[in-house]
Amino acid sequence: MPHLIVEYSANLAPFPERKTLVELNEAVCASPEVQTEADLKTRFISQNSFAVGTESSPRGFVHAQLRLLAGRTPDAKADLAERVAAVLRRRTPQPEGMLVQLSVEIVDMDRPSYVKERL
Repeated sequence: MPHLIVEYSANLAPFPERKTLVELNEAVCASPEVQTEADLKTRFISQNSFAVGTESSPRGFVHAQLRLLAGRTPDAKADLAERVAAVLRRRTPQPEGMLVQLSVEIVDMDRPSYVKERL
């Protein structure tokens, strides 16, 4: 915990994943909600098969899901969502003529059913 999963439409390639990973981890770990930086696991998933709406105009998306153990305040969640969104606003490719949608979702994970160990 936490887990940060960023999905993006493949038509946004080349997506600067490496630099974005570094910036996302720095931004999230700077939050007082993250106790240990080594607990943050971040990954990117490029979606080759996708649709945005029904029109054939060029469209793309970036969606980030930050999964945290339940118990954060609404203000803490809003702060974390904005930290992630700020990095993605800067780093997401914006091809000319393409509508690109950005979304960030904070998801509570159930504490009693979550297992985490260091091996």
